[in-house]
Amino acid sequence: MDSVSLRDRLLGLDRTRGVRLYLVRHGEAANVTDGVFRYNGHIDVDVSPRGAEQMERIAQYLRNKDISKVYSSDLLRAKRGAEAVARYHDLEVQAFCEFREIKMGIWEGLTFQEIQDRYPQEVRQKFDDFIHYRIPDGENVMDVKNRVIPKIRELIDRNKGREIVLVGHGGMNMVILCDAINLELANFFRITQGNGCLNIIDYFDDTAVVSLMNGFVETQVCPNV
Repeated sequence: MDSVSLRDRLLGLDRTRGVRLYLVRHGEAANVTDGVFRYNGHIDVDVSPRGAEQMERIAQYLRNKDISKVYSSDLLRAKRGAEAVARYHDLEVQAFCEFREIKMGIWEGLTFQEIQDRYPQEVRQKFDDFIHYRIPDGENVMDVKNRVIPKIRELIDRNKGREIVLVGHGGMNMVILCDAINLELANFFRITQGNGCLNIIDYFDDTAVVSLMNGFVETQVCPNV
């Protein structure tokens, strides 16, 4: 018996009813080409030329997969990646506001240095309770979980036995991955999501198995899974 079938037996997995989710983070945003990260949140920015290339590499990797549906956040930087994937499968992208990034409120569009300079008190409060502190006019991590997880479960229930793609955002993806492996949100930052990365999650009735996390096509980190 090989290791995969042993794992399936131990976990009681029925792959005929499983759903394979290719979970992607959008490519580099157009306003971070200076190499300095900005907290875009709900700001609707496009991808940079490099970001478009990152998404095309993902699309090429998924080109020969049996993709049934392509979903995304309704923000442009995520939809661009979903459109790149959908083009090779003759599918329409279905975009949902539930899959938006964490809303950063008064921090949106700023670098961390700018945030520290302008909002030092809010930064201290965020560091004291990252999961529950809500940035003024923004969300906290629990808010994101409460909108993202019910929606992802709805899509999983709707796509039994299929392979689907979801193009989202760093924080949003980290919430999904924490949920998939039963990791407490207090450990949120033990997961990282680079621009244009790929995660692979197999969902079953009562559990999920993560086959790939934060994989990059260009660096040959994506195995044949």
